[in-house]
Amino acid sequence: MPVSEDLFARACRVIPGGVNSPVRAFRKLERAPFFVASAHGSHLVSEDGCEYIDYVGTWGPAILGHAPDCVVQAVQQAAARGLSYGTPTRVEVDMAETVCRLVPSIQKVRMTNSGTEATMSAIRLARGFTGRPLIIKFAGCYHGHSDSLLVAAGSGALTHGEPDSAGVPREVAALTLVLPYNQPEAVRRAFAEHPGQIAGIIVEPYPGNAGFYLPRPGFLEFLRDITEKEGALLIFDEVMTGFRISPAGVQGKHGITPDLTTLGKIIGGGLPVGAFGGRQDIMDCVSPLGAVYQAGTLSGNPLAMAAGLAQLQELERTQGWQRLESLGARLEEGIRRALHDARLPLTFKRSGSMFCLFFTSQDVVDLQTASTGDFGMFRRFFLSMLEQGVFTAPSPYETGFISTAHSEDDIDATIHAATRALLSLRA
Repeated sequence: MPVSEDLFARACRVIPGGVNSPVRAFRKLERAPFFVASAHGSHLVSEDGCEYIDYVGTWGPAILGHAPDCVVQAVQQAAARGLSYGTPTRVEVDMAETVCRLVPSIQKVRMTNSGTEATMSAIRLARGFTGRPLIIKFAGCYHGHSDSLLVAAGSGALTHGEPDSAGVPREVAALTLVLPYNQPEAVRRAFAEHPGQIAGIIVEPYPGNAGFYLPRPGFLEFLRDITEKEGALLIFDEVMTGFRISPAGVQGKHGITPDLTTLGKIIGGGLPVGAFGGRQDIMDCVSPLGAVYQAGTLSGNPLAMAAGLAQLQELERTQGWQRLESLGARLEEGIRRALHDARLPLTFKRSGSMFCLFFTSQDVVDLQTASTGDFGMFRRFFLSMLEQGVFTAPSPYETGFISTAHSEDDIDATIHAATRALLSLRA
């Protein structure tokens, strides 16, 4: 029995589903997941001795690739001084100053231990600041697994949320309005039907949890305008896109100033971390200054702060975003050429170093169109790529990530593998 299969069998006896996060289980792919033994740069090595070019990138944080020297050294030096203290450290201040400098909309920032904690706290803060109960989110935008946000829409129509998980009370879900992404009229209608009751809108400005797709021209600007008009807060969930799409995330690319922003992934350098920040008057409502309570024993952990700070500094020093755009454009050109050669009218989306191939001919602009993909076709493609040594997300509803550690040879090998995989789909 392969080592990974044995490990998975052992894991299933002591861990629910054998994994500590559901998508890792490869459940619908009809095979066991492979277990990673080590990773460096753009490559993973499995416990079975197989090597893969990696486009999962620990789901986004590995923007410099795996185990970059600058991050490893920063963590080693921090660990030698102590792992956690429960009192403030210099590196927390350094990180906060760096975040505020790179993201102009953030005047003050609070560290958390995960993106889920960050979005949960931002929602609580929006309600506390405005004194209003309701939150708008969009179908297909994932904001972590806290009760208020773990709801999904019905057929894309304006609706009160229905619980998306057992254990979420309907009374809690009913405080979240789930709307279709990219449809301004649904947002207008929600404000008209709930005057003075909506605390804010939370949105992944570039949704990355139903595949990866983009806002129609003017949609994000519309969200900024209507929230200002209605006295609600605009929350950009940039846990995925923060410091990846640009130094200031999607908001920097579009020139939009949200009231609050949530961050994670890249600011931890591979260690657990999250953050929420925004306008000073809003952030000053957070305890100990204000009445909105938020806390965490390990928030601002010195190892995570050291790792994330080292990563941000290296990205700035090397102008890593330029390289990421170059590699992303190279991959996109090759994939589109492969689709043409295979005569498959599939949909490919990319911005910078984030991308997704949808197994549908429809233009993907929201959850409904993303859900039209052919899962059987995706499964065959995924398994073919894995067999050829390329690891992409084991779900059609996830985003691919490129790192600065990927080489042009990695990209070209990936295009070659994708061409073979796509041609095989016609067989």
